[in-house]
Amino acid sequence: MAEIEIHAAHEHAADEYAKRVSVAVGVIGIVLAIVTIASHRAHTAAVIFRTEANDQWAFYQAKKVREHLMDVGAALAATLSAKDPDKAQQLVSQLTKEHDRYDKDAKDLQREAQTRESASHREEDRALRLDLGEGLLELGLVLTSLYFLSRQRLFPTLGGVAALAGAAVAATNWFV
Repeated sequence: MAEIEIHAAHEHAADEYAKRVSVAVGVIGIVLAIVTIASHRAHTAAVIFRTEANDQWAFYQAKKVREHLMDVGAALAATLSAKDPDKAQQLVSQLTKEHDRYDKDAKDLQREAQTRESASHREEDRALRLDLGEGLLELGLVLTSLYFLSRQRLFPTLGGVAALAGAAVAATNWFV
């Protein structure tokens, strides 16, 4: 029984194809890590832009409420102007100026909120492409690694195709 020796460790050292597959797995892993980080950052940016847009919309609503209050105040002042018409007219004029200011502020806030929403949508689109690229890179990594269990050359080929597709999809974020 002592005559049986296992030389499995030496088999792998001589297999040049296995070395190339090992390097491919390492490269796919590195690209996957980069795409994963970029994907997480894109998701975070989308959430930040969405939060900022929501803040701007809330501020816009507050300005619109104040604008409406100025309208109501001006209408009441105009209606109750019997005692001192000059003072009532001055109040109406002041409330109208405030109304106009709130209207201008609200339009500026509306534009800002829409800009933030657009940025959020762009980041969500980027994150989706990065997620798809990440998934394809993970698939490529797994398929390529299956070579070490099966010694079938089909797996690294399929894995390489999936990894290249994933890298291409993820790269669209930097070229679009």
